[in-house]
Formats: sequence, C-alpha cells, structure tokens
Amino acid sequence: MEESCFATFGSMSRVGNKIISIPDGVSFDNKESHLMVKGPNGNLVVNICDEVSLKIEDNTINLTRKSNDKVSRSMHGTTRQLVSNAIEGVTSGFSKHLEIIGVGYNVKPQGNRLVFQLGFSHDIVFDLPEGIEAVAQKNSLEIKGADKQLVGQVAAKIRSLRKPEPYKGKGIRYKDEYVRSKQGKTVGGGD
Repeated sequence: MEESCFATFGSMSRVGNKIISIPDGVSFDNKESHLMVKGPNGNLVVNICDEVSLKIEDNTINLTRKSNDKVSRSMHGTTRQLVSNAIEGVTSGFSKHLEIIGVGYNVKPQGNRLVFQLGFSHDIVFDLPEGIEAVAQKNSLEIKGADKQLVGQVAAKIRSLRKPEPYKGKGIRYKDEYVRSKQGKTVGGGD
C-alpha cells in the first residue's frame, strides 16, 4: 500500500504540469533541442532536453515528459521553469538591487563598465557582459537584464568584490540582505 502511494506522488511534478500562458508580443522559434523566445526586451534561447516534449497551442505552452524515469521527472519541472523565466525576461526583465556601505565606498558608471571605490589602494573596474544594464547611484546599484541567471551571476560577482564584513557591516550587499554582526574584542581592565 505504501509503495503505490509513493509511486503516485513520485510521478507528479507540480511545477512541470503548470501550463504557461504566452503574453502578447512574445514569439517562438522551436527547433529540435532549443526554443528561441523573442520579445520586447530581446531574445533568449532555452535548451530543451530530450526527456521533455514541448507543445505550443492557443497562446499556451504545455510541457510533458516522455518517460517516467528519474531524469525525466527532474528535468520536467526544471525545463518548464526555464521557459517561464525566458518569457518573463523578454517581457518585463529581471533586476537585482545592491547597496554599497562604507565611508568612501561608491560606484560610478563609465560606459559599459562600473568603477568601484571600495577602500583599496586602487579602483576596481568591472566590465558588464552583453545583455546586462546597470543603474548606478552613489551608494546603490541596480543590475537589470532579460536573462535571470546572468543577472544573478553578475550581482554575485559584484558582491564578491567586497563582501560585507561582520564587524562594521562595510561592503557590498543585496538590498534586503541581513548581515549578522559580531561583537568586537573588548579590552578588559584586569587587576
């Protein structure tokens, strides 16, 4: 009895079975192993694995898996979410907000690069990859783009230039990130 219940729950994919609705202004070019998504914010390519089949009809996309093995089940939900993220990216885009905290710490845009002053003896120049846009103010930075993975990757690389330190909280952090602060060493007055 337990095995049959497990088999029933194991064969479902809550994410993979959701139907994706196609917004206006988005078009597709479906090749064998990849799907080209075109929209107002640009074009993205999503690789479709062999275990999943894709059907586009009536302004919706439905993904089904070809078999019920472990790889097919795992790729079903993943592929569906990648397609959904690509559609959202070419319509509204993704963004990450970063804060720069520290006396004298700031960022300045220079064409397709950012120049950071982060308390080092030299400025740090960060070249933005193609498809990524940055809106920089003195102590805040917004990374924008159509590709969700690339936006997150660029934001993480920028954060790694000067991670927030736990004593004074100086460094680059995500906007709503909580940095646990540590108590500094205290000088004890002994007898």
